[in-house]
Amino acid sequence: MSTVHVPSRLPSLNPASLFEHYRGQYATTVLVAAVSEFNVFGHLAGGPLDFTQLLARTGLAERPLQVLLTALRAMETVNRWPDGRYELTPLAAEHLVAGGEFFVGDYFGLAQDSAEVRELVVRLRTNRPKGADDAGAGFIFRAGLKSAMEETAAARHFTLALAGRAKNVAPVLAAQLPLPDVSRLVDVGGGTGLYSLALLRANPALRAIVWDRPEVLRIAAEFAASSGVADRLELVTGDFFADAYPAGVDAVLLSNILHDWDVPACREILRRAAAALPVGGRLFVHDVFLNDDLGGPLSAALYSANLFAVTEGRLYSAAEVRGWLTEVGLTPVDLQPTLIHAQVLSAVKR
Repeated sequence: MSTVHVPSRLPSLNPASLFEHYRGQYATTVLVAAVSEFNVFGHLAGGPLDFTQLLARTGLAERPLQVLLTALRAMETVNRWPDGRYELTPLAAEHLVAGGEFFVGDYFGLAQDSAEVRELVVRLRTNRPKGADDAGAGFIFRAGLKSAMEETAAARHFTLALAGRAKNVAPVLAAQLPLPDVSRLVDVGGGTGLYSLALLRANPALRAIVWDRPEVLRIAAEFAASSGVADRLELVTGDFFADAYPAGVDAVLLSNILHDWDVPACREILRRAAAALPVGGRLFVHDVFLNDDLGGPLSAALYSANLFAVTEGRLYSAAEVRGWLTEVGLTPVDLQPTLIHAQVLSAVKR
């Protein structure tokens, strides 16, 4: 169980492999769903199909199909041509097409009725996250919908669970992201506040705001109390889709935020963040990114499937995010690695 403790140093080892083992469960569920439920390999057996054709053949919406195809490409069972059409790899053509001499799909079908596969199939078919079937939003907050992040026990459980990753990554982010020219940063949906606290420790002149829901900020206050930098941290309640940004900020941090939301919501988040910044202000998108062609890597593709199942989003490529940043008047600057497959994409307001 995660404890309320702010690390005072960088981790000596990168726990990325442990996260790969954890997220590896989605390799099984995605592959079984593709074979036994959506007949992806059967649809492609007749020749290459484009994304629109696969939407029609599988009956899936755009987001679930993209998540599925990204994972299958990362597993080297599907290729995408430069013209956007998808085809089977030789491996899939020989072993994953029903009726083939060396077909193994029935073996994988033994897991078809497992709880994990059935759950993912429901998510793929409905295009809705776990916990959203009764007009709720699961572990994300959206005004007007029931959210676990508004319930004390659920918000505490989920926020502290995420703290384990943040404790490792936040000190590395702070080391990779010196902010000598930033005076006031808002950490949007900042959760535990661990990213802000690490940045405050690394930048003595910085002040930061963690902007999140009331139940989440209860946990952030506990972490802040033991941080030694609480005097430079503000905890502000808000809804980053609806409320005005805190005034006077010259930097915005979106750490593990965009992957919770679909493309229109991501564009809106970035539009509102850009509008809150002065000319010369900086925006930092910290996340795990897919390859620009959305074909992997496998660790990110399986994490994307994990996110798809519990949020309204998926992982995005740095190219996708750069495009959205440009649309809202920001100039992408650089991309730096942090830890556990994550990177920080920096942009400046023109």
